[in-house]
Amino acid sequence: MITSQPENSHPTPEPVARTAGPLLSMRGIRKVYKMGVEHVHALRGIDLNIFRNEYVAIMGSSGSGKSTLMNIIGCLDSPSTGQYFLSDRNTARMSGVELAAVRNKLIGFVFQSFELLPRLSAIANVELPLLYARGNWRQRRKLAKAALERVGLGHRLTHRPNQLSGGQKQRVAIARAILNNPAILLADEPTGNLDTATTREIMVLFQQLHAAGQTIIMITHEDSVAAYASRVIRLSDGQIAYDSANDGYNPLSRGLPLPGAPSITVMPETPGAPPSTGEKREEHA
Repeated sequence: MITSQPENSHPTPEPVARTAGPLLSMRGIRKVYKMGVEHVHALRGIDLNIFRNEYVAIMGSSGSGKSTLMNIIGCLDSPSTGQYFLSDRNTARMSGVELAAVRNKLIGFVFQSFELLPRLSAIANVELPLLYARGNWRQRRKLAKAALERVGLGHRLTHRPNQLSGGQKQRVAIARAILNNPAILLADEPTGNLDTATTREIMVLFQQLHAAGQTIIMITHEDSVAAYASRVIRLSDGQIAYDSANDGYNPLSRGLPLPGAPSITVMPETPGAPPSTGEKREEHA
């Protein structure tokens, strides 16, 4: 489980044998936003290494800098100062075209709000990252179908988003994110709009992907969700306040119970069965 640490502590994870350098390396990353005459310091000197096949949860309260850090990791924004190396390449020296290629092929994004086009079917939504890639539509369709089957939605290829539950929508989004076999799966609050049962299903899916070798970086504010990761980083006031291995982590590949949740298996829904929405419901007094 995740143990609490004093705010000023910054423990280092237990050393792990590495066969290569870090997949992602940050040194002295700062981000300052100018708002009128004021300067907002969103990040204050981030030093961070993430290696291949790590499963990292980045946590923090509102205003801690976790969203800013996510945007820089995903090459959606650039730091004000500092260096960010991705696959041994300095992102500051990449052109706009190169950064677009990184976002399309090297990083797979999963968002809280799914970001699916409502008029497109599940398989057409998954195909989107390949629209500008080489290959014909049959090849795109084959790859998209395989990605949907991998997340347990092979029987809902032609369904539109309004015909899918919240959990199914997020699975479509995950299928789209893994379509190009990205080096990093970057998930921003991936269970924020899901109920408890569906959250567990999505977390099982993430552990299956991690067990297959996928590097995952997940932004979350929920301890119960972070408990599924093998390493937890907490941000406070734009700095890393805590960075440690999750002592309660049990890799799915070892067949051990899942951390923070009952042992369950995600299976594709029965075709034709009406799914629950899987989305959080507002409580009314």
